[in-house]
Amino acid sequence: MTDLSSDFPELVGMVHLPALPGTPGFDGDRATLRERAVADAEALVAGGMDAVLVENFGDSPFHPVEVPRHVVASMTALVGAVRRAVDVPVGVNVLRSDGPGSVAVAAATGGRFVRINVHTGARVTDQGIVEGRAHETLRLRDRLDATNVRVLADVDVKHSAPLADRSLAEVARETVERGGADGLVVSGNATGAAVDRDRLERVAAVTDETGVPLVVGSGATPETVGPLLDTADAAIVGTALKRGGEVTAPVDRARVERLVAAARGE
Repeated sequence: MTDLSSDFPELVGMVHLPALPGTPGFDGDRATLRERAVADAEALVAGGMDAVLVENFGDSPFHPVEVPRHVVASMTALVGAVRRAVDVPVGVNVLRSDGPGSVAVAAATGGRFVRINVHTGARVTDQGIVEGRAHETLRLRDRLDATNVRVLADVDVKHSAPLADRSLAEVARETVERGGADGLVVSGNATGAAVDRDRLERVAAVTDETGVPLVVGSGATPETVGPLLDTADAAIVGTALKRGGEVTAPVDRARVERLVAAARGE
């Protein structure tokens, strides 16, 4: 199997979008949405991040799986604006777990990867039972001629619980071998929560064998990112890069620079 871990961006910074049109928190200002997304992406890249991931974080309460058309339209417009503003790979995550929607946005905008919270199996979440749609996601990627868009799939995703009593290694292996994921994500149990090192190492044993990247999905800080990257190939970082460490605040370039320096051992 081709080793995909060697060329995946090591440090991925989060662009957490405020509420989009059609969601309860939307303030009616589309221009400000675009300006905020672009400003956060530019601060992440200026601070040294290797890639950015755009997510509709402000859209709670989230649609469980398939989002309405207007969400896909807004995400396409905003991801496109980010793509034009920065010269690094851009990813897409349509919450709560719309894999086909994420792939559609990425294909339309030139995105390079997507994160899918529930790609295979099923999880109990605050949106109810969320079931993976790997079969739809990968077939759509083929139909759109977007096979260069990598699918990063969470294993035991945050803010959820499993429906079945299965080992972490078993779930991880099947997500790659039967679900066709191009990389695996391991996070803590909530946004910004630290990753359990034992769980990370158990999934690392699977990614080492399958040759796909292992990505830390939450909780990386300047103090922890170096040791985490001794085990994982990459880290997605959001909360630690925001002003005051507040997830909904704008990106703080100085915080980005501190984390990047720590990751590079500087």
